Amino acid sequence: MSKEKQFVTEITPQSEDFSRWYLDVIRKAELMDYAPVRGCIVFRPDGYELWENIQRELDRRFKETGHRNAYFPLFIPEHFLLKEKEHVEGFNPEVPWVTEAGGEKLEERLAIRPTSETMIGHMYARWIKSYRDLPLLINQWCNVVRWEKRTLPFLRTSEFLWQEGHTAHEDEEDARRETMRMLEVYRDFAENVLMMPVIAGQKTPSEKFAGAVDTYSIEAMMKDGRAVQAGTSHYLGTNFAVAFDIKYLNRENVMTYCHTTSWGVSTRLIGAVIMVHGDDRGLVLPPKIAPTQVMIIPIGPPKAREPVLAKANELLDELRRAGVRVRMDDRDDVSPGWKFNEYEMRGIPIRLEIGPRDLENGQCVLVSRVTGEKTPVPLDRVAEEVPAMLERVGREMFEKAKRFMDEHTFDVDTLDELKAKYEETRGFAYAGWCGSEACESRVKEETGATSRNIPFEPAVTKSRCLVCGEAARHTVVYARAY
Repeated sequence: MSKEKQFVTEITPQSEDFSRWYLDVIRKAELMDYAPVRGCIVFRPDGYELWENIQRELDRRFKETGHRNAYFPLFIPEHFLLKEKEHVEGFNPEVPWVTEAGGEKLEERLAIRPTSETMIGHMYARWIKSYRDLPLLINQWCNVVRWEKRTLPFLRTSEFLWQEGHTAHEDEEDARRETMRMLEVYRDFAENVLMMPVIAGQKTPSEKFAGAVDTYSIEAMMKDGRAVQAGTSHYLGTNFAVAFDIKYLNRENVMTYCHTTSWGVSTRLIGAVIMVHGDDRGLVLPPKIAPTQVMIIPIGPPKAREPVLAKANELLDELRRAGVRVRMDDRDDVSPGWKFNEYEMRGIPIRLEIGPRDLENGQCVLVSRVTGEKTPVPLDRVAEEVPAMLERVGREMFEKAKRFMDEHTFDVDTLDELKAKYEETRGFAYAGWCGSEACESRVKEETGATSRNIPFEPAVTKSRCLVCGEAARHTVVYARAY
């Protein structure tokens, strides 16, 4: 059996065991390794670079919308969390506590940050005095800790990396405008950078963020038909402002509570990208976040190697000058076939092959990770053709993922119909909902599916609740989720 065949068999096919495929791929592609602490992972360079590229793309968008970065402490005094009752009840099961430091028992327990609304609320109360201080638009890039019972690398870990935006506003109208603006930033980023189609909508009351008035989300479909919540934006009303006394002197010279928001995405986006785009050969990475966008592979016998390598190095420099993240594998002790499989498995969007015959013809060959299509390109046009092909690869990834989501999205009228559907397939189900938490809970109990959100633009509009048959107040997307 060839090296190539042996290599591929080390990845479990998606159709056989999707979870095993996922774990195989992230380990084989060296994105992460397991840490000695339960539920924690180590980001290896390629995995961390994915996060750096996500961070860079999002950070630019945040700054373009007027937000600035700051950093707040990891440790949160217990009495801070107790100030906002609904908030602490929502997070308490997942919060780890520091009770001892420097060999002495602490007078007050310190929570290790599960989210920063309380700490930031405390600081905002000190900083905001007048309407002239508003809006206050701050974002934080940091780590948080939530002691999860069940973990899955990137998607759900005890410690993870994220960004959390926290803003304060004069009134509800401005705060709600911010909430929706940031949700749209996330939607645009997911679809035009991660090439991941999403459904944007409002969370039901039982699924909203603890302490929020309203929560909005973008939901993505993985290749096993399950959902991942890819981003959330919360209108917090005056809940945290009242709890932390965030007041300002308004334009009428009256002390008034601020309206606040928070919004965030995390390293679960890495897991979502892998599960949306990957295939049985391994990763398929969106060009805009791929650590390496192009891998150059010189081909040919040793006697013809020197001129091929010289031209390959010229192309390497040329592409770098054009702003392309490019590397070259010029090892002569590994076969080209092994290299092809290796870099396909690692999800590199484009492979550039060049050999003696290509050199004679004044061309090289570009190979798409998505389609496998081989495109001959004149050597003097490589710097123009590669960026155009990267754009094309990205579009093809989005279109492929959108087709999959559409093919696995259906609508149902009754709970029995949903149960029957889930016996034959997985995916997103549009269904009517009367607004009763009891009906929503029954769907989860009997199918394992949760309400993902109430979409702004539902594919269909349902008139009856799938559980009780009463008039539907909303059309909801249900799915089994990570």
